[in-house]
Parts: sequence; C-alpha cells; structure tokens
Amino acid sequence: MSQQEQLLAFAVYEIRLLLAGHLGSQSTSELPVRAAAHLAYALHNEADTALRGNIFDAEQAIERLGAVDRMLGTDFQDRFAKATTSEA
Repeated sequence: MSQQEQLLAFAVYEIRLLLAGHLGSQSTSELPVRAAAHLAYALHNEADTALRGNIFDAEQAIERLGAVDRMLGTDFQDRFAKATTSEA
C-alpha cells in the first residue's frame, strides 16, 4: 500500500471517530453531517484493514454505500460509480 493510500485510509478512520456522535436515527445533526458520519462509518473497517496492510472486499464496501443511500436518501453509490468510470 502506498503512502498516499495509507494517508487516505487514516483520514477516513479518523473522520469516523470525530463524527461518531452524529450517527444513528436519533441524531439531530444536519443531514450533511449525518451523511458524512455514516459514510465514514460505512468504510472505517476497510480503512483500518488497509492501514494494517491487508486487502478488503471492495464490492462489499460499495454495497455499504448503498445502505447509507437507502437510510439517508444520499447517492454515494451512484456518485462513486460515476467517479470511477473510465468514460470521464
């Protein structure tokens, strides 16, 4: 894993910790803050796995983006697909 990938994984993991108080259906935080919290939470295990130098299942992680989308009405999964398509 490159130092760039490690840095990004570290950021996702730390953002998840910072936003932990904004998770859950009882949160009264604004939608963008809740969405950021849930996005980071959905991927923090993968970030930890990457930081430890291991491989994670990207397809399962992408499915978790869909779960966040269904919960909050976001479009992370679709935006990820568009951002990673080779037709840019």
